[in-house]
Amino acid sequence: MRPVTPRGFRDVLFQEAAEREAASAAITAVFDAWGYRPVETPVVEGYATLEAAVGKALETTAFRLFDMDGSLLALRPEMTVPLARLAASRLAGEPGPHRMRYVTEVFREQASLRGQARQFTQAGVELIGAAGAAADAEVVALLVEALEAAGLGDFTVGIGTVRLLRGLIDAARMPEAWGRGVTDAAHERNLVELDRLSAEDGVPDAVGEALRRVPRLRGGVDVIDAAGEIAALCGCGDVLTEFRELYALLDAAGHAARVTVDFGVMRSFDYYTGLVLEAYAPGLGLSLGGGGRYDRVLAEFDAPAPAAGFAVGIERLMIALAEQGATPCIRPLDAVLGGGDAPAVFSAARRLREAGWRVRLAVGRDGLDLVREAERVQAEEALVAEAGRVVRLDRAGEPALPLETPTPAPPAATWGDRERGERR
Repeated sequence: MRPVTPRGFRDVLFQEAAEREAASAAITAVFDAWGYRPVETPVVEGYATLEAAVGKALETTAFRLFDMDGSLLALRPEMTVPLARLAASRLAGEPGPHRMRYVTEVFREQASLRGQARQFTQAGVELIGAAGAAADAEVVALLVEALEAAGLGDFTVGIGTVRLLRGLIDAARMPEAWGRGVTDAAHERNLVELDRLSAEDGVPDAVGEALRRVPRLRGGVDVIDAAGEIAALCGCGDVLTEFRELYALLDAAGHAARVTVDFGVMRSFDYYTGLVLEAYAPGLGLSLGGGGRYDRVLAEFDAPAPAAGFAVGIERLMIALAEQGATPCIRPLDAVLGGGDAPAVFSAARRLREAGWRVRLAVGRDGLDLVREAERVQAEEALVAEAGRVVRLDRAGEPALPLETPTPAPPAATWGDRERGERR
């Protein structure tokens, strides 16, 4: 048989994998600098655990499977609920707040349509046990700094709050089904449907006007003031007090230039309770990632605690980096080391690696054959270990100069680079 990769999944080969690894490492370094510690969770969770927090959205996104005991499991569709479950169980009784980070795969079922991925890599954080504007500002600042560290030059982080929408729904005093419709339309960013619902019989004029205007508000601190005036007319102006504090903290931290207030930002899962955020790069058409505050999720696991976090999609980030000419530069191998004396090759390779060289072994190969191997793997040097020394080969495969003693630092330029320069 000829093996094939299942629909919606893909193999990632050497160069792309190295670029993804470099971007992930840059992001992880930012998380680590802020004091977030790595955690890992199982790739599967109990379906009931996920359903308790995610709600009906799980029905169309989860890969379901039964184990040999007949338990219904699901591949994790994101990391928020698994980490909330971890905090509520393994960290129960531990003093918080807990700052957790991860880079891992998540899985979502998709219809059989061309180009729909079913496996994603996400890098993210969760801050569990901290509430208020300072905690929200920490999460937003982390996202900004992580994207900058990855090399992305042009991006925007949109921030909003679901408290405003929920305040307007409460102020309307309409049936629950109407409120559910408003929430669903907001999740889908369906402004036409929001306009229709705002005009239904029984909706107070001030609330209807607010529902039409607020999701279209986008800008800076002036937008917060405008939304506050609209909300005040509906009797819920206080819902933005903490949000104003958040923006002031981001401004003080020097991140306001990267942030746009966008009250149209709504996340697809139902568990967000306050801050919501999404990151965008020009021309991508999809968010790079997002998150927000989800204070009620841990209560579902009998361990109520405030929580907030975000995740960045590595696949989308790599597309954005490529479009901006900022794909991570991957350092090539420093050398391919050959020679017929295997013990000498291994011994020399160890000395080179101790000096910081990245060395690939090619025991038994020499001359032009070794040079061709170095070219194939884009190594900077072709070296041979012989008679207790290491010798450089020229591009014709002939011995050139012995490597200095003590072992020098890894080469900064390749003979291949020099050769290309000579051709020009």
